[in-house]
Amino acid sequence: MAIEIKTPILPESVADALVVGWLKKPGDQIALDDLLVEIETDKVVLEVPSPVNGILESITENEGATVISEQLLGYIKEGDIKEGEAKETKADKSIDNTVNETPQSNAPAEIDAQTSPAVRKQLRENNLNASDISGTGKNGRILSADIKTAVQSIPSAAKDTITLKSDISTGAGFAERVEERVPMTRLRKRIAERLREATQSTAMLTTFNEVNMQPLMSMRSQYKELFEKTHNARLGFMSLFVKASSIALQRFPEVNASIDNDDILYHSYCDIGIAVSSPRGLVVPILRNTEQMSMAQVETNIADYAVKAKEGKLTMDDLSGGTFTITNGGVFGSLLSTPILNPPQSAILGMHGINKRVVVENDEMVIRPMMYLALSYDHQIIDGQSAVLFLKTIKELVENPQRILLEI
Repeated sequence: MAIEIKTPILPESVADALVVGWLKKPGDQIALDDLLVEIETDKVVLEVPSPVNGILESITENEGATVISEQLLGYIKEGDIKEGEAKETKADKSIDNTVNETPQSNAPAEIDAQTSPAVRKQLRENNLNASDISGTGKNGRILSADIKTAVQSIPSAAKDTITLKSDISTGAGFAERVEERVPMTRLRKRIAERLREATQSTAMLTTFNEVNMQPLMSMRSQYKELFEKTHNARLGFMSLFVKASSIALQRFPEVNASIDNDDILYHSYCDIGIAVSSPRGLVVPILRNTEQMSMAQVETNIADYAVKAKEGKLTMDDLSGGTFTITNGGVFGSLLSTPILNPPQSAILGMHGINKRVVVENDEMVIRPMMYLALSYDHQIIDGQSAVLFLKTIKELVENPQRILLEI
């Protein structure tokens, strides 16, 4: 009996998806829940498992195809098939379904099933064999950084690039000028679309302030070991900014609101998106009901999201929704920036690098670890006064972290 393999049901906000690659080929024996194919949306990579035991009979949508919800991808011949029969079926299908087979000429000979979707994609794209790479992750798991190291070790002559010789005679001693054309990923395309949407459909304005990080750093230094021992979670700065933002959002509900046609939609809850890096680009998983979370819960959730982002395991639910966003360019060394809104949200907080600067306290010049804060907001629904006071509230809470714990 032939069982259909279909694209997973996509959310209403996702029109279509891209077939990233097949992990099996026609004739391969398949066990229940074996991963068959990876589908990339503009947010996440979805893995399609086998619904039954059997043999992959045919593929109808090859790598690179654009598909929609519940579109047919291929067929599985159901049943427990012996190894000899599997070989025979594979030979037969090589004749009948040559057109449907995914080209394998440039694929690596082996892809470790224990690696993440993002890593498997990188292995295929760089024509690498998982068995030739030493993983630095837990239990030898291959990480994206390991792929990058392996690619850098490949001689330049073996890399798949497009070499364009200049029409001008450069003479001896000049290297050839190399250009490499790489298609934009669906995620990058979606990011570009949303950035254009944010700049074209909002009246975006940014206000700035600076915060003395010394009290927060002193508290963290004093309690970080006890915090980690008690909660099995690292005490970072982000949890304190999340809690401070949650308090400020409840005091200034218009900053937590969004425009819905001709209405303003106010949210009684705080769902804060945290911008994190992944092999596919910047993603923003959502911490839900942060006004009810402890700092330990915030830190645990952030750590879980960071791991899932690196391994390509974030789901649609992880990335959907959100009423406010926090981005931390400081981890990359940014001194100051104007973050762009994440529609339909009306505000985004930008954190930056901590640098020692001379400031005046009690008419005396002192050196303090300072951070610039930036709040970009939609002036259509947030007045300048509210935005300035919102950012000032965060500054006061961070400079007096005991107020965060006391919620005053």
